[in-house]
Amino acid sequence: MANESIESPYYSPQARVALRSGAHREAIGGMWEDMGRRQFDLLLKQGLSEDHRLLDIGCGCLRGGVHFVNYLRPTYYYGIDMHQELLDAGYDTELMLVGLQDRLPRENLRCVENFDASMFGVKFDFALAQSVFTHLSLNKIRICLERLAEVLNPGGKFVATYFPLPASVPSFEPRKHEAAGFTSYADRDPYHYRFEDLVYLAGGQWQTRDLGDWGHPRGVHAALFIRT
Repeated sequence: MANESIESPYYSPQARVALRSGAHREAIGGMWEDMGRRQFDLLLKQGLSEDHRLLDIGCGCLRGGVHFVNYLRPTYYYGIDMHQELLDAGYDTELMLVGLQDRLPRENLRCVENFDASMFGVKFDFALAQSVFTHLSLNKIRICLERLAEVLNPGGKFVATYFPLPASVPSFEPRKHEAAGFTSYADRDPYHYRFEDLVYLAGGQWQTRDLGDWGHPRGVHAALFIRT
């Protein structure tokens, strides 16, 4: 039977057990090779080059990170996540498996819960939040955008993925995604949003563009924010 919810594993006691047992790929939703490559290709299409400094928000165990670390200049990838266990699995297991640890200082991965990346002391050219907004309330998205605006260069690009809600569907109604086998909600995880909601949250600090369907197997859309 398909699951009716894909609530973020970050908040469940089961997630801690899975991470401690080494099942970090499953804890973040699986689809390791497919989704890792898809998010890498998504940023390439938006102009990411090897000379850009990238902040990966909710980088987890580096499902996309292994591709970015391999592509960007050494030390130019940075990641933040709320689970130290995932960061450790990404560095100690995934980067080691592909021989990329020497391209990334361990201090480029930090455990934070408030989206604050100022401790790195650098300005970023690109940022990514893959499968993050889908698990955040409106106010947490607002905080994320405000924090990121402090560390992204003018003209810098931020790509975030979200579950879209058509204008014809009332926001208070759960939206069942038949093909993917789950339901999204307006008031609990996993959240759905209209693109106009993200435009509102962006305020005057960002220009916004809806990238729409980018090939995510669960029908997740992507939005582009450009720092003004």
